[in-house]
Amino acid sequence: MAKRVVTFGEIMLRLQPDNYLRFVQVDHYEATYGGGEANVAVSLANYGIDSRYVTKLPTHEIGQAGVNSLRKFGVDTSYITRGGDRVGIYFNEKGASQRGSKCIYDRAHSAISEAKKEDFNWDEIFDGADWFHFTGITPAVSDSLADITLEAVKKAKEKGITVSCDLNYRGKLWSKEKASEVMGEICKYVDVCIANEEDAGDVFGIKASSTDVTTGKLNREGYIEVAQKLTDRFGFKKVAITLRESLSANDNNWSAMLYSDGEAFFSKKYALHIVDRVGGGDSFGAGLIYSLVNDYNSQDTIEFAVAASALKHSIEGDFNMVSVDEVKKLAGGDGSGRIQR
Repeated sequence: MAKRVVTFGEIMLRLQPDNYLRFVQVDHYEATYGGGEANVAVSLANYGIDSRYVTKLPTHEIGQAGVNSLRKFGVDTSYITRGGDRVGIYFNEKGASQRGSKCIYDRAHSAISEAKKEDFNWDEIFDGADWFHFTGITPAVSDSLADITLEAVKKAKEKGITVSCDLNYRGKLWSKEKASEVMGEICKYVDVCIANEEDAGDVFGIKASSTDVTTGKLNREGYIEVAQKLTDRFGFKKVAITLRESLSANDNNWSAMLYSDGEAFFSKKYALHIVDRVGGGDSFGAGLIYSLVNDYNSQDTIEFAVAASALKHSIEGDFNMVSVDEVKKLAGGDGSGRIQR
Protein backbone atom coordinates (compact mmCIF):
# COMPACT_ATOMS: atom_id res chain seq x y z
CA MET A 1 0.00 0.00 0.00
CA ALA A 2 1.35 3.40 -1.02
CA LYS A 3 2.58 5.66 1.74
CA ARG A 4 0.50 8.81 2.25
CA VAL A 5 2.22 12.15 2.82
CA VAL A 6 0.29 15.32 3.73
CA THR A 7 1.82 18.75 3.11
CA PHE A 8 0.41 22.11 4.26
CA GLY A 9 1.20 25.66 3.19
CA GLU A 10 0.61 28.43 0.67
CA ILE A 11 0.66 27.96 -3.09
CA MET A 12 1.30 31.21 -4.95
CA LEU A 13 1.10 32.54 -8.46
CA ARG A 14 4.65 33.00 -9.71
CA LEU A 15 5.22 35.84 -12.20
CA GLN A 16 8.60 35.89 -13.90
CA PRO A 17 10.24 37.86 -16.73
CA ASP A 18 11.37 35.84 -19.75
CA ASN A 19 14.86 34.37 -19.49
CA TYR A 20 17.17 36.70 -17.57
CA LEU A 21 15.37 40.01 -18.14
CA ARG A 22 15.04 42.34 -15.16
CA PHE A 23 11.71 43.51 -13.75
CA VAL A 24 12.22 47.02 -15.15
CA GLN A 25 12.76 45.66 -18.67
CA VAL A 26 9.57 43.67 -19.20
CA ASP A 27 6.01 44.26 -20.36
CA HIS A 28 4.75 40.71 -19.73
CA TYR A 29 5.40 37.84 -17.31
CA GLU A 30 5.38 34.05 -17.43
CA ALA A 31 2.75 32.74 -15.00
CA THR A 32 3.18 29.47 -13.09
CA TYR A 33 2.30 28.24 -9.60
CA GLY A 34 4.52 27.15 -6.74
CA GLY A 35 5.26 27.24 -3.04
CA GLY A 36 7.34 25.19 -0.62
CA GLU A 37 4.89 22.49 0.43
CA ALA A 38 3.14 22.37 -2.95
CA ASN A 39 6.53 21.72 -4.56
CA VAL A 40 7.13 18.83 -2.17
CA ALA A 41 3.67 17.39 -2.89
CA VAL A 42 4.27 17.42 -6.65
CA SER A 43 7.69 15.76 -6.32
CA LEU A 44 6.27 13.01 -4.14
CA ALA A 45 3.34 12.42 -6.50
CA ASN A 46 5.83 12.06 -9.36
CA TYR A 47 7.62 9.41 -7.27
CA GLY A 48 4.40 7.42 -6.85
CA ILE A 49 3.64 8.53 -3.29
CA ASP A 50 0.03 9.17 -2.27
CA SER A 51 0.48 12.92 -1.90
CA ARG A 52 -2.15 15.17 -0.27
CA TYR A 53 -1.78 18.94 -0.31
CA VAL A 54 -3.69 21.22 2.06
CA THR A 55 -4.16 24.98 1.70
CA LYS A 56 -6.89 27.59 1.25
CA LEU A 57 -7.61 29.16 -2.13
CA PRO A 58 -10.34 31.46 -3.46
CA THR A 59 -13.21 30.00 -5.47
CA HIS A 60 -12.48 32.19 -8.50
CA GLU A 61 -10.60 31.07 -11.62
CA ILE A 62 -7.13 32.07 -10.42
CA GLY A 63 -7.64 29.95 -7.32
CA GLN A 64 -8.94 27.09 -9.46
CA ALA A 65 -5.92 27.35 -11.74
CA GLY A 66 -3.74 26.82 -8.66
CA VAL A 67 -5.70 23.68 -7.78
CA ASN A 68 -5.44 22.44 -11.38
CA SER A 69 -1.66 22.97 -11.40
CA LEU A 70 -1.44 20.31 -8.69
CA ARG A 71 -4.13 17.94 -9.94
CA LYS A 72 -2.40 17.33 -13.25
CA PHE A 73 0.50 15.73 -11.39
CA GLY A 74 -1.80 13.48 -9.37
CA VAL A 75 -1.70 15.43 -6.10
CA ASP A 76 -4.80 14.90 -3.91
CA THR A 77 -6.42 18.34 -3.70
CA SER A 78 -9.67 17.21 -2.05
CA TYR A 79 -8.77 18.84 1.29
CA ILE A 80 -8.00 22.27 -0.14
CA THR A 81 -10.41 24.69 1.56
CA ARG A 82 -12.04 27.20 -0.79
CA GLY A 83 -12.71 30.79 0.22
CA GLY A 84 -11.06 34.16 0.70
CA ASP A 85 -10.28 36.76 -1.95
CA ARG A 86 -6.65 36.53 -2.99
CA VAL A 87 -4.05 34.11 -4.29
CA GLY A 88 -0.63 35.16 -3.02
CA ILE A 89 1.77 36.33 -5.74
CA TYR A 90 5.50 36.39 -5.95
CA PHE A 91 7.60 38.03 -8.62
CA ASN A 92 10.83 36.22 -9.44
CA GLU A 93 13.76 37.75 -11.31
CA LYS A 94 16.41 35.19 -12.25
CA GLY A 95 19.97 36.16 -11.46
CA ALA A 96 22.95 35.55 -13.71
CA SER A 97 26.69 35.52 -13.15
CA GLN A 98 27.43 37.88 -10.23
CA ARG A 99 23.87 39.31 -10.12
CA GLY A 100 21.75 37.39 -7.65
CA SER A 101 18.13 36.40 -8.14
CA LYS A 102 15.46 38.65 -6.64
CA CYS A 103 12.08 37.73 -5.17
CA ILE A 104 9.31 40.25 -4.39
CA TYR A 105 6.25 39.06 -2.46
CA ASP A 106 2.70 40.31 -2.94
CA ARG A 107 0.92 37.97 -0.56
CA ALA A 108 -0.75 40.18 2.06
CA HIS A 109 -4.39 39.21 2.73
CA SER A 110 -4.09 35.98 0.73
CA ALA A 111 -6.76 33.36 1.42
CA ILE A 112 -4.42 31.13 3.42
CA SER A 113 -3.03 34.02 5.50
CA GLU A 114 -6.57 34.81 6.69
CA ALA A 115 -7.58 31.18 7.24
CA LYS A 116 -9.25 30.14 10.48
CA LYS A 117 -8.80 26.99 12.54
CA GLU A 118 -12.23 25.70 11.56
CA ASP A 119 -11.15 25.70 7.88
CA PHE A 120 -9.16 22.51 8.50
CA ASN A 121 -10.37 19.25 10.03
CA TRP A 122 -7.07 17.61 10.85
CA ASP A 123 -8.68 14.36 11.96
CA GLU A 124 -10.04 13.92 8.44
CA ILE A 125 -7.00 15.37 6.66
CA PHE A 126 -4.64 12.97 8.48
CA ASP A 127 -6.79 9.89 7.87
CA GLY A 128 -4.45 7.16 6.65
CA ALA A 129 -1.42 9.48 6.64
CA ASP A 130 2.11 8.30 7.39
CA TRP A 131 3.91 11.64 7.18
CA PHE A 132 3.19 15.37 7.60
CA HIS A 133 5.43 18.05 6.08
CA PHE A 134 5.43 21.85 6.32
CA THR A 135 8.00 24.64 6.13
CA GLY A 136 8.84 27.57 8.38
CA ILE A 137 7.30 29.82 5.73
CA THR A 138 3.79 28.68 6.66
CA PRO A 139 3.67 29.94 10.28
CA ALA A 140 5.52 33.08 9.14
CA VAL A 141 2.67 34.14 6.83
CA SER A 142 0.32 35.18 9.67
CA ASP A 143 -0.29 34.70 13.39
CA SER A 144 -3.45 32.71 12.65
CA LEU A 145 -1.52 30.39 10.34
CA ALA A 146 1.12 29.90 13.04
CA ASP A 147 -1.65 28.79 15.42
CA ILE A 148 -3.12 26.45 12.78
CA THR A 149 0.32 24.94 12.11
CA LEU A 150 0.84 24.29 15.82
CA GLU A 151 -2.57 22.62 16.00
CA ALA A 152 -1.67 20.46 12.98
CA VAL A 153 1.65 19.21 14.37
CA LYS A 154 0.05 18.40 17.73
CA LYS A 155 -2.68 16.39 15.99
CA ALA A 156 -0.09 14.62 13.80
CA LYS A 157 1.92 13.56 16.86
CA GLU A 158 -1.25 12.43 18.60
CA LYS A 159 -1.90 10.13 15.62
CA GLY A 160 1.67 8.80 15.51
CA ILE A 161 2.44 10.49 12.17
CA THR A 162 6.07 11.41 11.39
CA VAL A 163 6.47 15.19 11.14
CA SER A 164 9.10 16.98 9.05
CA CYS A 165 9.82 20.69 8.86
CA ASP A 166 12.06 22.67 6.53
CA LEU A 167 13.02 25.72 8.63
CA ASN A 168 13.14 27.95 5.52
CA TYR A 169 13.64 31.30 7.29
CA ARG A 170 12.33 34.27 5.27
CA GLY A 171 13.43 37.62 6.62
CA LYS A 172 10.81 39.42 4.51
CA LEU A 173 8.02 37.63 6.40
CA TRP A 174 9.09 37.88 10.04
CA SER A 175 11.93 38.82 12.38
CA LYS A 176 14.49 36.37 13.71
CA GLU A 177 13.12 36.93 17.21
CA LYS A 178 9.54 36.09 16.16
CA ALA A 179 10.75 33.07 14.17
CA SER A 180 12.69 31.77 17.16
CA GLU A 181 9.70 32.14 19.47
CA VAL A 182 7.13 30.51 17.16
CA MET A 183 9.32 27.80 15.66
CA GLY A 184 10.75 26.99 19.08
CA GLU A 185 7.28 25.83 20.13
CA ILE A 186 6.34 24.10 16.85
CA CYS A 187 9.63 22.20 16.60
CA LYS A 188 8.87 20.33 19.82
CA TYR A 189 6.57 18.18 17.67
CA VAL A 190 8.98 17.69 14.73
CA ASP A 191 10.85 14.43 14.03
CA VAL A 192 12.88 15.40 10.95
CA CYS A 193 14.36 18.88 10.64
CA ILE A 194 15.61 20.21 7.31
CA ALA A 195 17.75 23.34 7.15
CA ASN A 196 20.34 25.10 5.04
CA GLU A 197 23.61 26.71 6.08
CA GLU A 198 21.83 29.85 7.35
CA ASP A 199 18.45 28.71 8.73
CA ALA A 200 19.60 27.26 12.05
CA GLY A 201 21.53 30.43 12.76
CA ASP A 202 18.75 32.79 11.75
CA VAL A 203 15.98 30.97 13.62
CA PHE A 204 17.73 29.48 16.65
CA GLY A 205 21.10 31.24 16.80
CA ILE A 206 22.91 27.95 16.14
CA LYS A 207 25.73 28.58 13.67
CA ALA A 208 28.37 26.43 11.99
CA SER A 209 31.87 27.43 13.01
CA SER A 210 34.45 28.43 10.36
CA THR A 211 31.80 28.83 7.67
CA ASP A 212 31.03 31.85 5.48
CA VAL A 213 28.09 31.41 3.11
CA THR A 214 28.99 34.50 1.08
CA THR A 215 32.43 33.15 0.18
CA GLY A 216 31.23 29.57 -0.18
CA LYS A 217 33.57 28.29 2.53
CA LEU A 218 31.99 25.32 4.31
CA ASN A 219 33.23 23.37 7.31
CA ARG A 220 31.89 19.83 7.74
CA GLU A 221 32.61 19.64 11.45
CA GLY A 222 30.67 22.85 11.97
CA TYR A 223 27.55 21.33 10.43
CA ILE A 224 27.81 18.21 12.56
CA GLU A 225 27.96 20.54 15.57
CA VAL A 226 24.83 22.41 14.37
CA ALA A 227 22.93 19.13 13.91
CA GLN A 228 23.98 17.94 17.36
CA LYS A 229 22.80 21.19 18.99
CA LEU A 230 19.46 21.08 17.16
CA THR A 231 18.98 17.45 18.19
CA ASP A 232 19.89 18.18 21.81
CA ARG A 233 17.44 21.07 21.98
CA PHE A 234 14.42 19.52 20.26
CA GLY A 235 14.99 15.78 20.25
CA PHE A 236 14.89 15.52 16.46
CA LYS A 237 15.32 11.98 15.16
CA LYS A 238 17.10 13.27 12.06
CA VAL A 239 18.56 16.57 10.88
CA ALA A 240 19.32 17.20 7.21
CA ILE A 241 21.37 20.22 6.16
CA THR A 242 21.89 21.27 2.55
CA LEU A 243 25.32 22.69 1.76
CA ARG A 244 25.30 25.23 -1.04
CA GLU A 245 28.60 26.74 -2.15
CA SER A 246 27.58 29.71 -4.29
CA LEU A 247 30.28 30.50 -6.84
CA SER A 248 27.91 32.75 -8.81
CA ALA A 249 24.17 32.98 -9.52
CA ASN A 250 24.64 30.38 -12.27
CA ASP A 251 27.18 28.03 -10.72
CA ASN A 252 26.93 26.37 -7.33
CA ASN A 253 28.41 23.34 -5.66
CA TRP A 254 25.64 21.32 -4.00
CA SER A 255 25.78 18.62 -1.34
CA ALA A 256 24.14 17.77 1.97
CA MET A 257 24.50 16.06 5.32
CA LEU A 258 22.12 13.78 7.21
CA TYR A 259 22.60 13.49 10.95
CA SER A 260 20.95 10.41 12.46
CA ASP A 261 21.55 8.51 15.71
CA GLY A 262 24.65 10.56 16.49
CA GLU A 263 26.28 9.87 13.12
CA ALA A 264 26.75 12.21 10.14
CA PHE A 265 26.40 11.08 6.53
CA PHE A 266 27.63 13.34 3.73
CA SER A 267 26.54 13.09 0.11
CA LYS A 268 28.69 13.42 -2.95
CA LYS A 269 29.06 16.98 -4.26
CA TYR A 270 27.52 18.17 -7.53
CA ALA A 271 28.79 21.08 -9.63
CA LEU A 272 25.55 22.72 -10.78
CA HIS A 273 25.03 25.03 -13.74
CA ILE A 274 21.68 26.46 -12.75
CA VAL A 275 18.62 26.87 -14.94
CA ASP A 276 16.25 27.68 -12.05
CA ARG A 277 17.15 27.39 -8.37
CA VAL A 278 13.69 28.14 -6.93
CA GLY A 279 12.36 24.97 -5.33
CA GLY A 280 15.80 23.44 -4.95
CA GLY A 281 15.39 23.01 -1.20
CA ASP A 282 11.85 21.67 -1.60
CA SER A 283 13.03 19.03 -4.07
CA PHE A 284 15.65 18.02 -1.51
CA GLY A 285 12.97 17.71 1.18
CA ALA A 286 10.80 15.58 -1.09
CA GLY A 287 13.73 13.30 -1.92
CA LEU A 288 14.48 12.94 1.77
CA ILE A 289 10.86 12.08 2.62
CA TYR A 290 10.60 9.59 -0.25
CA SER A 291 13.76 7.81 0.88
CA LEU A 292 12.76 7.68 4.54
CA VAL A 293 9.21 6.41 3.97
CA ASN A 294 10.76 3.69 1.80
CA ASP A 295 13.25 2.74 4.55
CA TYR A 296 16.44 3.65 2.68
CA ASN A 297 19.57 3.56 4.82
CA SER A 298 21.07 6.91 5.84
CA GLN A 299 23.71 7.11 3.10
CA ASP A 300 21.28 6.16 0.33
CA THR A 301 18.74 8.63 1.75
CA ILE A 302 21.05 11.61 1.55
CA GLU A 303 22.36 10.58 -1.88
CA PHE A 304 18.83 10.31 -3.29
CA ALA A 305 17.74 13.65 -1.79
CA VAL A 306 20.77 15.53 -3.11
CA ALA A 307 20.54 13.95 -6.57
CA ALA A 308 16.83 14.88 -6.76
CA SER A 309 17.56 18.49 -5.88
CA ALA A 310 20.55 18.65 -8.24
CA LEU A 311 18.20 17.70 -11.08
CA LYS A 312 15.65 20.32 -10.00
CA HIS A 313 18.20 23.08 -10.61
CA SER A 314 18.03 22.13 -14.31
CA ILE A 315 14.23 22.56 -14.56
CA GLU A 316 12.23 25.75 -15.08
CA GLY A 317 9.47 26.52 -12.57
CA ASP A 318 8.94 25.56 -8.94
CA PHE A 319 8.08 21.89 -9.49
CA ASN A 320 10.70 19.14 -9.78
CA MET A 321 9.46 17.08 -12.72
CA VAL A 322 11.72 14.04 -12.51
CA SER A 323 11.18 10.33 -11.94
CA VAL A 324 12.61 7.98 -9.33
CA ASP A 325 14.64 6.26 -12.05
CA GLU A 326 16.20 9.55 -13.16
CA VAL A 327 17.17 10.39 -9.58
CA LYS A 328 18.60 6.94 -8.95
CA LYS A 329 20.64 7.13 -12.15
CA LEU A 330 22.27 10.36 -11.04
CA ALA A 331 22.70 9.19 -7.45
CA GLY A 332 24.37 6.07 -8.82
CA GLY A 333 27.05 8.16 -10.49
CA ASP A 334 25.78 8.94 -13.99
CA GLY A 335 25.86 12.72 -14.14
CA SER A 336 27.17 12.94 -17.70
CA GLY A 337 24.03 14.57 -19.09
CA ARG A 338 24.40 12.50 -22.24
CA ILE A 339 21.37 12.12 -24.50
CA GLN A 340 19.15 9.11 -23.83
CA ARG A 341 18.08 7.26 -27.01
